Amino acid sequence: MPQRLAAMCALALALAAGGCSTNASLPGGAHANALGRRTRTASPIQHVVIMVQENRTFNNFFATYPGADGTTTGKVAADSACGIYQDGTVTLSEVGLIDKFDLHHSWQAYNLARDGGKMDAFDEVTKRGSIPECLYPYQYVDPADIAPYWALAQQYVLAEHMFTVQGGNSFSGHQDLIAGGTIVAPGEAMVNDPSCSGKTCTWGCDAPPGTHTSLISRKDVFKPASGPYPCDTKFKVPYPTIRDLLDAKGISWKYYVPPPCCNVSGRLFTAFDVVHAVRYGPEWTTNISYPESNIFKDINAGALAAVSWVIPDEPESDHPGETEDYGPQWVASVVNAIGQSRYWNSTAIVIVWDDWGGLYDNLNPPQRGYGGHGMRVPALFVSPYAKAGHISTTTYDFGSILRYVEENWQLGTLNGSDRYAASIIDCFDYNQQPIVFKPLPSSLTPSFFIHRKPSGLPVDDDM
Repeated sequence: MPQRLAAMCALALALAAGGCSTNASLPGGAHANALGRRTRTASPIQHVVIMVQENRTFNNFFATYPGADGTTTGKVAADSACGIYQDGTVTLSEVGLIDKFDLHHSWQAYNLARDGGKMDAFDEVTKRGSIPECLYPYQYVDPADIAPYWALAQQYVLAEHMFTVQGGNSFSGHQDLIAGGTIVAPGEAMVNDPSCSGKTCTWGCDAPPGTHTSLISRKDVFKPASGPYPCDTKFKVPYPTIRDLLDAKGISWKYYVPPPCCNVSGRLFTAFDVVHAVRYGPEWTTNISYPESNIFKDINAGALAAVSWVIPDEPESDHPGETEDYGPQWVASVVNAIGQSRYWNSTAIVIVWDDWGGLYDNLNPPQRGYGGHGMRVPALFVSPYAKAGHISTTTYDFGSILRYVEENWQLGTLNGSDRYAASIIDCFDYNQQPIVFKPLPSSLTPSFFIHRKPSGLPVDDDM
């Protein structure tokens, strides 16, 4: 019996006596809406909020952070098209947060840039139109432009070795944050984006007929547009997500996301669109909440779920290649809202960036197959029980976040990356004197985000 099927079977048997089905739905109405149900745990953490930002490497944001594993120089490979005639080292450019180019960040680009672990071929990657990127990926952001992120790192935990599960872009990254992997057939996992594109394209169970996923094998063999339709009823193995485990224990969850009507290039950030039982069940209206600024209303109303994902609109996402970026202020506003609410003393906030964005990073990702690990991304853990000012050197991936949730509520395991990844629990000390919250610097308040119209722009037009 495949491991993921065995995990589903064990979960089903824990709920009711009987056999195990390959259907992703659990018996006995286990997927009934869990909102308003229990959140209690043995730990002081009763709420986990996962904020998912866009397309940055760790070094792009924290190259010069004191004591962190960052660098202001990078390795390059010889590329005559860029005027680089021998392998060597270059000085990274300090740039502003708003970046005019969206770089190539598919699995193919990752594999080329990584160069077998030498981390020296970012200059050889090409962007749209086969134009060489040359030295453009070799940059880091002026710390003044991301002051709230540095303030969070100084007050709480900065994880300097957080890797994406795969080396691809945002679609699979967001799946990893709910499923701990993207295996859809024996020995094969989804990577990159589904095959359709453009303003009429949606991803997940809403995708147009003929849409295919790309696959990466256990041995890292890439198969473009050869996978199944991006809806779990079309997969050849069960596709459990953390929602299965939460619903089975009656633990509440919510997924805050920009309005699906306006995400014109796929619903990649409504990750649960891939889960047929959510997309066409009651949880699509009870647990998927839009716009994303509804998080403020729920905090103020005392209605914060036990586990929440918060997905930004395009102008607040930190995505390169856009004309504005309110990302640091957006994150600061959500953290401030929680920190100044009744929820502070019982909450852990995880802030993570979903993929590498084509930008330089100096640390070679450990390899596990299925296209990963991918590049290092920033991660911040915020809580009154976070180790103050701590830089974690533990190797994590997105499964580490899910494992923390699973162990906090004793949910069991999805048997994906959550099974082997180190939990982020080592960044917390439940016996310490809780940290008193200090508001973060931000030029924008929750009111700005609540009253701003949805942008109508795709949060990511991945390449």
